[in-house]
Amino acid sequence: MTSLSDVILWCDVQLTKDGAGICFPTLSLDNSSNIASVFPNGSVYSVDYTLNDLSNVYLTQGIYSRTNKFDGNMFNILTVEDLVSQIRPPGLWLNIQNDAFFRQHNLRMRSFVLSVSKRVIVNYISSPEVGFLKSIASRIGTKTKLVFHFLGKVDIEPSTNQTYGSLLSNLTFIKTFASGILVPKTYIWPVDSNLYLQSPTSVVSDAHNEGLEIFASDFANDAVFSYNYSYDPIAEYLSFIDYGNFSVDGVLSDFPITPSEAIGCLSHISKNGTGQVPPVVITHNGASGVYPGCTDVAYQQAVEDGADVIDCSVQMTSDGIPICLGSINLIEGTTVAQSQYSTRSTHIPEIQTSPGVFAFNLTWKEIQEGLSPTISNPFLEFRLFRYPAHKNVGKLFKLDEFLTFAKNKPLSGVLISVENAAYLAEYLGLSVIDAVIDSLDKSGYNNHTIQKVMIQSTNSSVLKVFKEKTSYELVYQVDETIGDALNSSIEDIKGFANSVLINKKTVFPDNQAFLTGGVTDVVEKLHSHKISVYVHLFTNEFVSQAWDFFSDPMVELNTFVSSAKIDGVITDFPGTAISYRKNKCLNMGNKTPSYMLPVSPGGLMQVITADYLPPAEAPNPVLTDADVIEPPLPSVVPKTPSTVGGQAATPTAAIRTSNGQPRSASGFFRSFFVVVLAFLLI
Repeated sequence: MTSLSDVILWCDVQLTKDGAGICFPTLSLDNSSNIASVFPNGSVYSVDYTLNDLSNVYLTQGIYSRTNKFDGNMFNILTVEDLVSQIRPPGLWLNIQNDAFFRQHNLRMRSFVLSVSKRVIVNYISSPEVGFLKSIASRIGTKTKLVFHFLGKVDIEPSTNQTYGSLLSNLTFIKTFASGILVPKTYIWPVDSNLYLQSPTSVVSDAHNEGLEIFASDFANDAVFSYNYSYDPIAEYLSFIDYGNFSVDGVLSDFPITPSEAIGCLSHISKNGTGQVPPVVITHNGASGVYPGCTDVAYQQAVEDGADVIDCSVQMTSDGIPICLGSINLIEGTTVAQSQYSTRSTHIPEIQTSPGVFAFNLTWKEIQEGLSPTISNPFLEFRLFRYPAHKNVGKLFKLDEFLTFAKNKPLSGVLISVENAAYLAEYLGLSVIDAVIDSLDKSGYNNHTIQKVMIQSTNSSVLKVFKEKTSYELVYQVDETIGDALNSSIEDIKGFANSVLINKKTVFPDNQAFLTGGVTDVVEKLHSHKISVYVHLFTNEFVSQAWDFFSDPMVELNTFVSSAKIDGVITDFPGTAISYRKNKCLNMGNKTPSYMLPVSPGGLMQVITADYLPPAEAPNPVLTDADVIEPPLPSVVPKTPSTVGGQAATPTAAIRTSNGQPRSASGFFRSFFVVVLAFLLI
């Protein structure tokens, strides 16, 4: 398979009472149709109804993790002939799963298949029943290939009364009546009970040695698969088609766009190099989708993945040491909740609504010797975990150590994120800005021309100080979703920043995970003022993406880069972004294959019927001058901390946002709740 012309449509064939062959995924019609409402007291099997009886039965979403918003379209159940005439597929594969069941109801699947193959072109016929394939082998045309469909290894094949596992060891026998085999993907790459890959088997080479084609099944972008793939379905497909030692002849997938990308654009490319096209790939706490964020192993993984820029979110300890940690609250990135330091929890409403153990509550030595890092699980509510075997591996870095590490790596730069500077200065006597500048100077970055330094903050007052004292690239993070920006506010930003960081919904607004329309004007406006635009946060977990992107992080990346023309991405999975940048189908102009074209934003929303549309939402606000302009930072006043029960007492005061109002802490509260919930579950 190298293009969409090689995509073959699969039809699970069921028979009706009058012998018509319909395409339906399961033997029972109950799971994916409205049959229960049409025949409330009737059977759920097609064999009890004529084709005319089913004319008012329509398809519904039977996989409940997927959206039901298209159920209102009342899609009819198609016969095999309808599928060919209405869809005009480039190829057709009929799967005959239940021949024995239909024979029990005096229906002959063999007769149907032989008859329909004379009326339409059938490229493949598969079945898990040896007897059925043998019965049609001598009668089917030479243009149709027969494929033996293996089920679970311990399941019994009814014709031979052998397990499918035992039949796998006798492929010479399979070759007598079939030209290929279809196996679950775990036959090729076994996965243990903890969802980690085992060594691949020899089944692909065994099949090829017998002259059999081999196809792998059970691929879906929105299902949990091995942690080794880091939620990247492209990586999974490549392990089957571009492993090096073997390649399957095809795959069976619920999302054909993804294997088409893998085969046509991302297979058989050099493992070296990072690609020469946008976007700039910037990490979010290192490769935090694979390892605990801001650890030596997360940064090393990011370097090996080919990231351009690795980042450090600077927090200050009680003894004034700048360290790298994704959150000021240690509960969100370390084991502090299970440590002796959990009693140092303080309540600072100006930082977050719930209590936390903050970096400035502990010394660096206490953090270094008493805590372990923890991997983030941002989608815990969906039971999606990140590489549990890496849960607490790695060590945290001081900022000095991070800079030393980065300086000797093949990176284009580092990004330093600075937040809470006003609070630290006024109420704790800590200057995070001076600490950052001092570390950069000591590490030689003030004279370092090979790697650039980027300073990021949501506070214009912070960036203005850096602008006065340094010549680094300054990145202003807009900390809310906006729908537009006043030209005057952009000019304000240009006065203190070179680049802007915005979130994904600012570029492509969505409603209940459906893109509502085209790209906003925000990126174009910023570009017109000569300001680079970075976008966050890209993750591989399918629940993080709009439905329009087909649960495929590559489709999402491609749409943001190709349609919105963004300059860079902030990502937990730099390896995926680098893979996108290396793919062979970029810069092909009019020759770009259809599966590598950006999606049409709002296209799915237009297909939803009125009764199923999500409620309309208010437009996102416009970024104004008042959102950007801030008063100067307070002076640093050295403090002598008092202690209460061995814990540093922490004064509280309002941290002001860009509009002068206290910053909302709802996001911190949600994160705290999720972490506590995870601890309780453990």
